[in-house]
Amino acid sequence: MTSRRTVPPWQLAAPALFVMAWGGNHFTPLLHMYESLGHYSAVMADLFLGFYVVGLIPGLLLAGALSDRYGRKPLSVAGVLIGIAASILLGLGFTSGIMLSLGRLLAGLSVGVAMSVGTAWLKELSGPPFDRRAGRTAGARRPALTLTLGFGLGAGVAGGLAQWGPLPTLTPYLVHIVLSLLVLPWLARAPETVPHHRAHRPFWQDLAVPLAGHRRFLRLIAPSAPWVFGAAGIAYAIMPKLVEDRLGDFNLAYATLLTVVTLGTGALVQPQVARINRVTGGQALVAGMSVMLLGVLFSVITAIVRSPVLALLTAVVLGAAYGISIVAGLVEIQRISTPANLAGLTGVYYSLTYIGFLLPVVFAWLNSVADYTTLMSILMVVCLLCLILVTHESRRGSAPR
Repeated sequence: MTSRRTVPPWQLAAPALFVMAWGGNHFTPLLHMYESLGHYSAVMADLFLGFYVVGLIPGLLLAGALSDRYGRKPLSVAGVLIGIAASILLGLGFTSGIMLSLGRLLAGLSVGVAMSVGTAWLKELSGPPFDRRAGRTAGARRPALTLTLGFGLGAGVAGGLAQWGPLPTLTPYLVHIVLSLLVLPWLARAPETVPHHRAHRPFWQDLAVPLAGHRRFLRLIAPSAPWVFGAAGIAYAIMPKLVEDRLGDFNLAYATLLTVVTLGTGALVQPQVARINRVTGGQALVAGMSVMLLGVLFSVITAIVRSPVLALLTAVVLGAAYGISIVAGLVEIQRISTPANLAGLTGVYYSLTYIGFLLPVVFAWLNSVADYTTLMSILMVVCLLCLILVTHESRRGSAPR
């Protein structure tokens, strides 16, 4: 009989992160379906993305502190169950903007748990005494890759089912519910990494994250963080809008393709970040921001020529920027954090990354006063300024190699 110990502990916890990420992103490629079949306005469809962030931020900031007090496993179980509730609301609420908004809010809360608690948990399970053979960057690479695969496959499967499968407004969410139920037994077997003790101070004091004032956090991590999911938001929420008039009946399939290509590229690049860090002399974040600037430049050109082929190429570049930046940022977070505030600081970091995911909403609002070419050009200038800040701070101290 095979021993349960043959499964590395981090692989018992990783499926929970995967399904929570799946549930966070399977809605994104369906935006065109809600606009065309549900008759929601473009602004309302983008607001559904905004409600996701509304749920995500408290999930990131509160769940980490709760897990430091009560453990990683209980919070992860709660995150999976919240994700199931979100999919139930989304599956049944096609004609109700209120149900869709609440479903997206809960989906964001679930992903917030995955990103703060799950990332910290996998990092802890990727080192002694749980894993003595993991590389130095495994604690950043494993959760980032798990989340990226969940985001990408969730969007790919949901988009494919909505384009060609039965019951397009329901089936994508049923798949997520089934997968979430299947991972719970694995989650139950995963070891807890937080020592069992009764906290003696008020919970609100646990929310304080003093290291968020660390010089390297403020001057290196913070300016680069919003571009992580800013890259994703541009690639698979804005690019499809720019070329939708050229796609005929395949808008949904094309949006799905861009989502999968963006996150797939990110997944392929992430295992190479340690090598990129060595080659660049410990400046992987600078490399990620440089690729991001190139991606925004391609976005400006796409806004001018409205080419689906160029939009696809732009998604590849932005996916690479996402993949490099998310792992490099986590490596920096884990470098400056302590075990007591790892989850909290990770939550603050991911909160900043998701500011970028609001770009499609902001652009939809501003489109009445400026076209996408102008908005993208302004964004490129902002990206250049952030790259200058990150480069200056990165050269002051070498990152871990």
